[in-house]
Amino acid sequence: MQVLYFRFQPSTILNVSPRALGLYTVNAVYGDTITMPCRLEVPDGLMFGKWKYEMPNESPVFIAFRSSTKKNVQYDDVPDYKDRLSLSENYTLSIKNARISDEKRFVCMLVTEDDVSEEPTIVKVFKQPSQPEILHQADFLETEKLKMLGECVVRDSYPEGNVTWYKNGRVLQPVEGVVVINLRKVENRSTGLFTMTSSLQYMPTKEDANAKFTCIVTYYGPSGQKTIQSEPVVFDVHYPTEKVTIRVLSQSSTIKEGDNVTLKCSGNGNPPPQEFLFYIPGETEGIRSSDTYVMTDVRRNATGEYKCSLIDKSMMDATTITVHYLDLQLTPSGEVTKQIGEALPVSCTISSSRNATVFWIKDNTRMKTSPSFSSLQYQDAGNYICETTLQEVEGLKKRKTLKLIVEGKPQIKMTKKTNTNKMSKTIVCHVEGFPKPAVQWTVTGSGSLINKTEETKYVNGKFSSKIIIAPEENVTLTCIAENQLERTVTSLNVSAISIPEYDEPEDRNDDNSEKVNDQAKLIVGIVVGLLLVALVAGVVYWLYVKKSKTASKHVDKDLGNIEENKKLEENNHKSET
Repeated sequence: MQVLYFRFQPSTILNVSPRALGLYTVNAVYGDTITMPCRLEVPDGLMFGKWKYEMPNESPVFIAFRSSTKKNVQYDDVPDYKDRLSLSENYTLSIKNARISDEKRFVCMLVTEDDVSEEPTIVKVFKQPSQPEILHQADFLETEKLKMLGECVVRDSYPEGNVTWYKNGRVLQPVEGVVVINLRKVENRSTGLFTMTSSLQYMPTKEDANAKFTCIVTYYGPSGQKTIQSEPVVFDVHYPTEKVTIRVLSQSSTIKEGDNVTLKCSGNGNPPPQEFLFYIPGETEGIRSSDTYVMTDVRRNATGEYKCSLIDKSMMDATTITVHYLDLQLTPSGEVTKQIGEALPVSCTISSSRNATVFWIKDNTRMKTSPSFSSLQYQDAGNYICETTLQEVEGLKKRKTLKLIVEGKPQIKMTKKTNTNKMSKTIVCHVEGFPKPAVQWTVTGSGSLINKTEETKYVNGKFSSKIIIAPEENVTLTCIAENQLERTVTSLNVSAISIPEYDEPEDRNDDNSEKVNDQAKLIVGIVVGLLLVALVAGVVYWLYVKKSKTASKHVDKDLGNIEENKKLEENNHKSET
């Protein structure tokens, strides 16, 4: 096997004309059948035809013979052509399984008694190479370092081809110290085929990180120049870190107390740095860690500037973290019990990293204003919620609850009215208090309990208990209301059913109101008349007394008799009587 070494230089392979030096040329493909016609006209008196081949500086070698008279064919004992030759009647020679060694000068000879005619034919054999392969690839390339990228291997080519390297589709030209290409060609002695190996030493830049490298073989075939390209190869290009970047990894754009925060530090080198120094507010020294640093359940004091750098403390980057917070203080809170009429100051204080909105909710209904109690009433009782949110911070919400209980001793007011049918009377016991008082009715005198009562709904500490009775005689009803604080008793006299009673104007209808008004007018008229009569009687009496006294004085003066005066006084008394 012969090994040939070449220093690669871009060149062009010369195209061989089908007629080399004016001779007829047959182009054949390696492994195919070579067909060579005898280009001589068959003369009269032809005895036989023969084929031979000629090699430079060697004697001709006859390989085939055909008689024109006996029509028999004979092949010479030439090892290279054993069982490969075929000579037709028109003296066309065929050679099976074309080899590189078949590249010779073949001569057709036609012989008569008087002459020998010869016509040479040149045979050229071509072999398409295999697809180029990039072998012995580098694991990685480093910037600023000239390194063997790989070898482009092209096998079994004839004639030998040329190998060219490409990067991203552009030819790589040799540049001293940057691009070094060496081409080595090896011929297989047994087949005559060539194997080309082109090695590439390359100094990459950072921009070559995703570059595609290919190699192309240029070769000649029967129809002219052709090319075959290798599969592209991408190399891992190593380059140093030139910049460090710190980022905050969080589930939302804002950070609040209780969140977990991950700091990620990265360098733009390849391979990227695996360790960094993290500088945390309040720490004097950097904390060595991988490319991430995790903080769990952060508090507001974690707000500040965070930095990271390479282990050698170079190429530092910084970022600022703000931990949002929201505090709510409700005074009082929890369950509070107060007495009706008492004052209760309520305050909801907010402390936050940003302006917060505050609103109140009572019994699931949003309030328009904040609660304020100068004199507690039963309707003030309920569940109060003070709630605040930071709208810019997702999920940051606080609320506290005040359960207000307003207690009061039972208060009772009793009313009565005669029903429109005048057959019964309705007695109502209006009760106010918390906890809800229990109500009992009794009939004074007998002390018996009345069980047939009706109660209204208990709302804001108030409700009513009602009974309907038809007394035949005057009775006294007692309403007893009792809760944990006190027992209250109130009685009401109820006249017999024959006597109408209306002391609950709000429960009367229009007809009853008119009747009551008429009765009231009558009563007022009688009272006014009696008052006028009394006034007139008093005036008359006063005038009479005054006149009597004057007459008495005249009698005493004129008569001077004491006994007469007495008699006169007695008469006066009789007259008054």
